[in-house]
Amino acid sequence: MFEARRSGILMPISSLPGPWGIGCFSAEAEGFIDSLAAAGQEIWQILPLGPTGYGDSPYSSFSTFAGNHYFIDPERLVEAGLLVPSELEGMEWGDDVERVDYGALYASRNAVLRIAFSRALDLGLNCEFLEFEERASAWLDDFALFMTAKGLNDQAPWTTWPEGLRHRDPRALEELRNDHPEEIRYWKWLQWVFDCQWRSLHARAAAAGVKILGDIPIYVAADSADAWAHPELFDLDEDLAPRRVAGVPPDGFSATGQVWGNPLYDWERHREQGYSWWIERMRRQLELVDVVRLDHFRGLESYFAVPAGEDTAANGVWEAGPGMELFSALTSALGPLPLILEDLGYLTQEVIDLREASGYPGMQILQFAFDSREPADYQPHRFPRDSVVYTGTHDNNTLVGWYRTLSQADREKSIVYLNNARTPESERPWDFITRAMTSVANTCIVPMADYLCLDGDARMNTPAVPEGNWQWRMAPGAFDEALVDRIRALTEVSERAAGN
Repeated sequence: MFEARRSGILMPISSLPGPWGIGCFSAEAEGFIDSLAAAGQEIWQILPLGPTGYGDSPYSSFSTFAGNHYFIDPERLVEAGLLVPSELEGMEWGDDVERVDYGALYASRNAVLRIAFSRALDLGLNCEFLEFEERASAWLDDFALFMTAKGLNDQAPWTTWPEGLRHRDPRALEELRNDHPEEIRYWKWLQWVFDCQWRSLHARAAAAGVKILGDIPIYVAADSADAWAHPELFDLDEDLAPRRVAGVPPDGFSATGQVWGNPLYDWERHREQGYSWWIERMRRQLELVDVVRLDHFRGLESYFAVPAGEDTAANGVWEAGPGMELFSALTSALGPLPLILEDLGYLTQEVIDLREASGYPGMQILQFAFDSREPADYQPHRFPRDSVVYTGTHDNNTLVGWYRTLSQADREKSIVYLNNARTPESERPWDFITRAMTSVANTCIVPMADYLCLDGDARMNTPAVPEGNWQWRMAPGAFDEALVDRIRALTEVSERAAGN
C-alpha cells in the first residue's frame, strides 16, 4: 500500500464522540468510517488497543495481547439483552463530552460490564466464547489470572504481590484458579466481547475501503501480564525488579530526557528462543489491524538503558539491540510485514542503515521542519517517496497549539516557505496540511484535531508529563459534511484519493 499515494486520519478510538464517557466500537465509530471513506481517506490510524492502567496511557498497557474493555460498546450489550437502557442512564460517565474522565469511567464501565457478564452466565456462555477461549489461550489465561490477582491485591503492581503469586508458584496459581473461577472467566469474557465488536468494526472499515493502521509499543509496561508471565524475557533481578529501565536521552521533547520505566528486554534470551514471543506478539497485532506502526524503532538498533530508580535519564547508556535479526525472524515466521517504522528521536547512521535494510517506510513530521527546537532534517522538499508524512503525532501539540509556541524566527521561516503571509492565522493550519498532502511522500496522515483546527487543549499527550494526557474527544457533529468535502477536495487535487 505504500507504493501508491494514499492518505488517512489519525484518530484514537478513545477520542470518538459518544454518550458513554469514552469513544468505543459504537455507531459513532461506524459513522467515522463512513466519513473517512466519503473524504477519500483510505487509512484510519489508531493508538494501541491494549487495556490501560495507571496514567491512562495506551503505551503502558496491562497486556500487549489483550484489548481495552473500555472500548466495548454498551449499546451492543443492550441489543444482546445483557443490559437495559436504565442501567446505562444511571451511571456517571463524566461531565464533559470532549474529555475522558477516567475516574468516572473506571467505576461506571466496570459496573455495567459486570452486570452484563452476570446475565451472560445466566444465559449460558456460547460455543463461540469457548472457541475464542481455546484459540487465545496462549495469552488469555495469563491475562485473566493477572487481572484477577490485581483485583485481589487492591490493584497493586504485581511486583508487590505475595511471593507465591509474584513468582508464579504452581500451587499459588492453582489456588487462584480454584478459588476465583468466575472472576477469571469474567476477564476472558470481556476479551471475547472486545474481539467480537472489534472484528465487526474492522469488517465495516474493510467494506468501506479503509485500512486500519495500528500501533505496537516497542516496550511493555512494568505492571503487565507480559512481564509477570515471562520475567525471563526481561532484565530483572532475583526479586523480579528491573535492573535498568527504558528511556530516551534529552531531545526536543524533554531537556533532561525521559525515564519511561518499562523493563528492558533480555535480548540474548529472546535470541535463544528464536524471538518466538515477538513473533506471537506481531501475529496478534496482524489479527487486529491491517498495518502496524512500530513505535520507537530506533530502540531495535540500540536502546537507552537508565538505572532503575533514577528520576532523569542523565545516567543512561546506549546498548545494542537485535537489529535485522529480529526482522528476519518475524518475516521468516509471518511473511512480508505491513509496517511503518517510527524512526524519530536521536538517529545515528546505524539507525538509518537498519531502516533502509529493513525496507520499511519511516516517518516525517512536518512540524519539525519549521521548529529550530528539533535539530533533525524534515524539510518537505527532501522527503523520500517511501515515507509517511504527518503534520504531527499523538506526542505533538496540535498545529494551532504548536504554531502559537513557535519563535518569531521560526514562524517567519514557515511563512516564507509556505508563502502565506496574507493567510489569516486561523487558516494557517490548512497551509501545513496542504503542504503535507501535496508532498512527494507516498502516505500522508493528519491528526483529526489538526483538520478541526483545535488548539492545544486537544493535544493527546505531552511527553515527560505524567498526568492530564489521553483525554481529548471530538465534539459530536464536528466531522461534518463541509469538512468531509474540504478534505476530499484536497485529497483529490493531491492525487491521494482511491483510483488516482
